[in-house]
Amino acid sequence: MQQIRYFLALARELNFTRAAETCNVTQPALTRAIQALEAELGGRLFNRERNQTHLSELGRMMLPYIQSIQAQADAARVRAKSVGKMKNVELKLCAMCTLSPTLMADFIVGFRQANPGVDLNVSDGSVKDVLQQLTSGEREIAVLGHPEEIDDRFHALPLYRERYVAVLPMQHRLANQKEIHVADLDNEPYVNRINCDLGDFAGDQFARQGVQVKVVFKSERDDWVLGMIRSGMGWGFFPENFAFPSDVAVRPIVSPEFTRTVSLVTVRGRPFSPAVGAFVKAARSFVWPSKSHDAVLSAA
Repeated sequence: MQQIRYFLALARELNFTRAAETCNVTQPALTRAIQALEAELGGRLFNRERNQTHLSELGRMMLPYIQSIQAQADAARVRAKSVGKMKNVELKLCAMCTLSPTLMADFIVGFRQANPGVDLNVSDGSVKDVLQQLTSGEREIAVLGHPEEIDDRFHALPLYRERYVAVLPMQHRLANQKEIHVADLDNEPYVNRINCDLGDFAGDQFARQGVQVKVVFKSERDDWVLGMIRSGMGWGFFPENFAFPSDVAVRPIVSPEFTRTVSLVTVRGRPFSPAVGAFVKAARSFVWPSKSHDAVLSAA
């Protein structure tokens, strides 16, 4: 970059002495740098005459390229300073599609208000999709719900824990119970959320109790699943913080109880950007909707 700077100064001044003064170096130092650049590019960049210096043909050809290099270097410095100061920086976040959009919106709005220089780029997907995006570097940080310990490739900061509930039509025979035992659901028509992160885990637990799940409908879209439940087709399995309509019955499932931990997840050992650090700090201070919030965080 010194050679670039010296070349451009000499191209402006067309005088070695004045160019050296502009760059605050000695004339021999500037001359050596120009000679080194000429050796690297394979020809003379300046024609030196007793009373005049001017660009050679190669120098004129190289001038726009070298000016472009200098402009890009200046832009890189400005960009680096803006990142350090959290101005006009992008934070690429992925979130699991089964998280409560209302809850996430409250947190993200608060983060944006506190960090106006950070532009959030948010995508959603299944557990597999989210972890793939993290691993590939497409996303810097994720919000993920998981029933068990997360893979050692990732670091997880627990935010809150939530139960899973049974969502039933208002006219369902179990809708008047305060809680639903797993055994109560044997052979009950079931409306399946395909993207449910606890689906396989809960299915194993049901099977251990000899409870049969009779799937009557399945969809990746939670609004379709809720529509089928409201119409009386069957019951559904949802996290408790989902934004439920008022015309369905929502009851906790017990014996056993099903829970998941929602965490901020990053790739273990990968350096954080300042924007990620600010996001983590905001997540630590946000009041998440769980009585066990403090206990979960203290165990992290």
